[in-house]
Amino acid sequence: MPSPLDSDLLRSFLAVADGGSVTAAAGRLGRTQSAVSMQIARLEDSLGQRLFDRLPRGVAPTERGAQLLPYARRVIRLMDEAASALRSRPLQGPVRLGIPQDYSETVLPDVLNAFRARYPEVEVTVRCDYSEPQMAAMRSGELDLAVVFEWDSLARTGGEVLCVEPTVWVTSTTHEQHLQSPLPIALYFHSDWCRQRLIPSLERHDIAHRIAFECDTVGGFFAAARSGLAVVALSRSTIPDGCRALTEAEGFPVVDSAGLVLHRSPRGSSEAIDALADAIRGAFRPAGLFPEHGA
Repeated sequence: MPSPLDSDLLRSFLAVADGGSVTAAAGRLGRTQSAVSMQIARLEDSLGQRLFDRLPRGVAPTERGAQLLPYARRVIRLMDEAASALRSRPLQGPVRLGIPQDYSETVLPDVLNAFRARYPEVEVTVRCDYSEPQMAAMRSGELDLAVVFEWDSLARTGGEVLCVEPTVWVTSTTHEQHLQSPLPIALYFHSDWCRQRLIPSLERHDIAHRIAFECDTVGGFFAAARSGLAVVALSRSTIPDGCRALTEAEGFPVVDSAGLVLHRSPRGSSEAIDALADAIRGAFRPAGLFPEHGA
């Protein structure tokens, strides 16, 4: 059975390959040139292959050396990641997050699953609500982080703009409720946004409509759209399976574009809060979301 590769020898191999010479590698590793040369010789003996060709100035990997490079990088990277993970102190403590209902069935589950797997000792509490109650909870100290929709004040709130995303009209892929007149629509019970933006967008385009469905959850909107009961207004990245966005060519312009903004409570900070904030930033960068410069 062949002997396993020594990680210390692989580090020397990478230092020589990246530096282009034993001299450069010795300086990088803090060792003598003879010590590095001996390590390369040991690695070559263990593999039964010559790994470097001598050049007028320095060295270059042989064909076998070039073949070893990606494996060596992968092994050393994994070993460094393992050491870092095991030596670092596990994150602990509570984090209270507020997020719009729109993302409770799309972005949020993926964020929390990945976060729990990486930081199992952090206690995350989530509150799904409208933006104004989330900000009120932030001000009263009930939340550490809040992701909210903002329209007209992106530059003044002090929050961090994660993305700017359009709100579009959504219909079922198997029903044709969008062809009815008056148009059956769904509304939230307690939403100023419906009164201030959704209804006026229909009126501006002379779209006759009637309220066919009212609820207080985004899950209700999903059900209304899938069943063919009503067309609904949703953030583009949250369109559920079995539904599609209606286009301007079909007579349904975008309702509006809202900034999704991350706010942090000034009352406290912790490594756990920082880590969840980083996870949220990463979650709102997929291709389906518009970048910040669209604000």
